[in-house]
Amino acid sequence: MPLKIKNVDYFDGEKLILKGNIYIKDGIIVGLGKKEKEQPFPTDKEIDGENCLALPGLVNCHTHAGMVYTRGFADDKPLMTWLEDYIWPLEAKLTPDDIYWGSLLAIAEMLASGTTTFTDMYFAMDRVGDAVLESGIRAVLTWGLIGVQENAIANLDKTVDFATNWRGKGNGRITTMLAPHAPYTCPPEFMEEVLERAKRHNLPIHTHLAETKDEIKQIEKDYGKTPIKWALDVGIFEHRTVAAHCVHLKDEDINILAENNVGVAYNPQSNMKLASGIAPITKLIEKGVKVGFGTDGPGSNNSLDMFAELKMGSLLQKVAGENSQNLPAEQVVKMSTSVGAEILGLGSEIGNLQKGKKADIILLNLDKPHLTPLFDPLAHVVYSCRGSDVQTTIVDGKILYDRGEFYTLDVEKIKWEVRERTRHLTK
Repeated sequence: MPLKIKNVDYFDGEKLILKGNIYIKDGIIVGLGKKEKEQPFPTDKEIDGENCLALPGLVNCHTHAGMVYTRGFADDKPLMTWLEDYIWPLEAKLTPDDIYWGSLLAIAEMLASGTTTFTDMYFAMDRVGDAVLESGIRAVLTWGLIGVQENAIANLDKTVDFATNWRGKGNGRITTMLAPHAPYTCPPEFMEEVLERAKRHNLPIHTHLAETKDEIKQIEKDYGKTPIKWALDVGIFEHRTVAAHCVHLKDEDINILAENNVGVAYNPQSNMKLASGIAPITKLIEKGVKVGFGTDGPGSNNSLDMFAELKMGSLLQKVAGENSQNLPAEQVVKMSTSVGAEILGLGSEIGNLQKGKKADIILLNLDKPHLTPLFDPLAHVVYSCRGSDVQTTIVDGKILYDRGEFYTLDVEKIKWEVRERTRHLTK
């Protein structure tokens, strides 16, 4: 369906354009231009962009969508108490259908708050894939692997089957990776099996690294090295890798990440809530490491609103470095769009509003009291905007959300299902 967004301010990924038009056909951006240079364009639908800012859709580089059932379930607990006494016992009860409905709820929240691509690490990924296909969102799906389980190799083979069979589905909206959970749950002999399959099937790696001080102590005790050096030595970085968290890093670790082109998913609010620490993002970027944003799961964040993540992530780096120029607004916007897309291997397809790119676009309604007056639109995106300011969400050229209406999801039914299933899970 040819679509035109008219009379809109937009950030194309490199510069801010005032009062232009965006032309979409067959899911692709086929033209952009100033209003006065408009060319004839046959269209089935027009969106008036007056008082709006168009951005590339936000890219959430790390989350666990099915964890919506744990939102607010056990807050303000020490990390291991939270995991061992509350989260893991509840997750053990989850069925694939539970995860399907929970993922649909998470996707609805993401679409309504401007996320058009998310990277998910969880289980029952085939049911998450069903939710992605149904909703129309874009996703990188990774089935979490625990190497210390008795059936670890069987689960690995199942995961490889999923990853190879599902990549490319949904008109290319689904891509896949292998996801060994972390160094403390995936011993080297298991990692060798993971990496052999990653190489054989050309699958990138998504994993947690250097998230907590306890992890640092355990890996030092078991292997005599940091988690980053451990990952290097077992061969993880021979594959394109997205490493979530990277909170506790030595200078040598930062150099290793830079030299091996490892992408980092920065999860500031989750790291704050679980008291994990502040990742040295400014240092990473100065060394050339590509860093995107992630929300982590709804259990350790309580929200999938990327706008909250952008503001908090920027402010944390300013206060940690005692430098107000750390992570300025334009850089943060790029991290959440084009850089996030690059980290996921999607930079040639999404992340910018450019001719030939896929039409993953969000419109922010700037006609709000908290967004008035307007001096710098990109500063407003980071420091003033909320997920609720998203007016329209478009993925692959299709409108999925507009002014409170979901075009592909029955949100009332989804909320009912999740509420009913939560009652069963928490009995």
